Amino acid sequence: MATKPEAAEADAKPPAKVKSKKMLIIIVGVVLLLVLGGGGAFLYINKQRAADAALAEEEGGEPAAAAHEGEKLPPVYLPMDNMVVNLADPGGERVAQVGITLEVRDAKASDSVKAYMPTIRSGVLMLLSQRTADEMLSAEGKQKLIDDILLEASRPYGGGTPEPEPAPGKKVRKKAKVDYPVVGVLFSSLIVQ
Repeated sequence: MATKPEAAEADAKPPAKVKSKKMLIIIVGVVLLLVLGGGGAFLYINKQRAADAALAEEEGGEPAAAAHEGEKLPPVYLPMDNMVVNLADPGGERVAQVGITLEVRDAKASDSVKAYMPTIRSGVLMLLSQRTADEMLSAEGKQKLIDDILLEASRPYGGGTPEPEPAPGKKVRKKAKVDYPVVGVLFSSLIVQ
């Protein structure tokens, strides 16, 4: 015959097994829910990327700019010959000697820029000859000159023209960003006399 403590132990064990089975089922359910949620998020993100790539191809751009972000290539520099120009100061006695290096997107873009170098150089000379010594010596003037040279270097590729102002009340369509081959302008020398 079983004593009372043994009977109590026999009754206590089955509820513990039931609790562990319930806990196991809950854990498996949570894990399954997390796996399904992660898989759904993965599929959703892939669909969005595919749609973005299709839209970019449709607009004539490259399939995805994100694909090129991973390929960080070293910059390619294209030095221009030093230029000596008369400045636009009153009296015409001030001159500037300027050395410019263009930063281009890649080696292929470098070849394209070399083909247009006489046009770019002529435009830069015209820009320099319109500056005064004070403009050339101030930090703001140098930054403005860099921006203008960058704009001038994009002219042979269809850039450098101001956008027309939209009529009031009309929707402005977002234009695709155009990547011009020249992405930066650096001064290798700048002497004003």
